[in-house]
Amino acid sequence: MKKFFAIDGLDGSGKHTQYTMLAEHLRGRGERLRTLDFPVYSSDSSFFVRMYLDGKLGAAGDTNAYAASMFFAADRYVSYATDWRADAEDADTVLLADRYTTANAIHQLSKLPRGEWDGFLAWLFDFEYKKLALPAPTDVIFLEVPPEVTLSLIAERAGNTGRATDIHERDRDFVYRSYEAGMYAAAALGWHRIVCTESGGMRTREEISSEIVKIADDALGL
Repeated sequence: MKKFFAIDGLDGSGKHTQYTMLAEHLRGRGERLRTLDFPVYSSDSSFFVRMYLDGKLGAAGDTNAYAASMFFAADRYVSYATDWRADAEDADTVLLADRYTTANAIHQLSKLPRGEWDGFLAWLFDFEYKKLALPAPTDVIFLEVPPEVTLSLIAERAGNTGRATDIHERDRDFVYRSYEAGMYAAAALGWHRIVCTESGGMRTREEISSEIVKIADDALGL
């Protein structure tokens, strides 16, 4: 791969919108681009992810951070092995993911006591990038949205689309803990932080996109 960009953040932070806008920009630049969107809900690979998020294993805290992380890792591994391995091995291809291993470094990290965070992050990246040999992103873009704004956006989206919320989205305390975990991971791991709010509300998608585009263009030497 030429570069691998992963966009992550709390639920409702605009990940998919920014992923779509960055993909359009990179294609317009003439890049050979492969887009990835996780979890792959349309595939059998996400079976355990869907069970977990649908609440069939209980509330979010009923499945420990390591077990839940393995569900998401299995989905990524099957997707990689059956679909996009060749793209990852192609030196001219840019990969762009809407969520990746980094999502576990936010949501699952939040389940653990603070003193265990560094150990979990070390385990997580060793497991996926070394043991499973999944490619690691070259640049992670973290969309920073405060939890109170996140909760409002989740509720608005559910009202507009009729889509049911998952066990992460409907657990207020979990959203607050995930924000703290995400901020910690972003600082500890050197992610690019994009502040997505201003005066208590979301900045425009164009303003946010312009910062993401600059990160990508700089990384690619454009």
